[in-house]
Amino acid sequence: MKIMLKSRRNLQNKSLGSFMFNYFSFANMAAGFVAVMVGFTSSAVLVFQAATTAGASPAEISSWLFALGTSIAITCISLSTYYRVPILTGWSTPGAALLITSLTGVSMPEAIGAFIFAALLSVITGVTGVFEKAIKHIPRALTSAMLAGILIHFGLNIFVAMQQQFFLIAAMLITYLIGKRTFP
Repeated sequence: MKIMLKSRRNLQNKSLGSFMFNYFSFANMAAGFVAVMVGFTSSAVLVFQAATTAGASPAEISSWLFALGTSIAITCISLSTYYRVPILTGWSTPGAALLITSLTGVSMPEAIGAFIFAALLSVITGVTGVFEKAIKHIPRALTSAMLAGILIHFGLNIFVAMQQQFFLIAAMLITYLIGKRTFP
């Protein structure tokens, strides 16, 4: 918090360009790159699978991921520039996981219409504050259980993948454990 307040004071005396240049370090760039890479790739598989479930062609899947990546980049850059603090936006991993099970038997035009309608509802609830008021009445344990119910299928599929690609999964697990121990 002290750093942010100090940064805000320094901001009054400096232009945006010089302010951002002061924080342009290898550590900051590496942290930003890792955050974006993990955020994008972890959900990209789910979005790819959801699009496949909806019957999208490879060209449609490519354009879908391109549109998502571009819109996330635009919102990250514009919000970070406006508020002068790093802001990372992205899509909902649980939402993408829910799409995989929900889009079975739905045509691509119907799925796109549903996405547009859901986006309009999201904007309306965000602008009016209805969601914030409603979420205060839902217990955190219930929302955590709902998220676990959506993601458990993907967590359990690791054991299915281990039957066919044991060494790959073992290498990923060992790398994670070493990284966790070495870079806490």
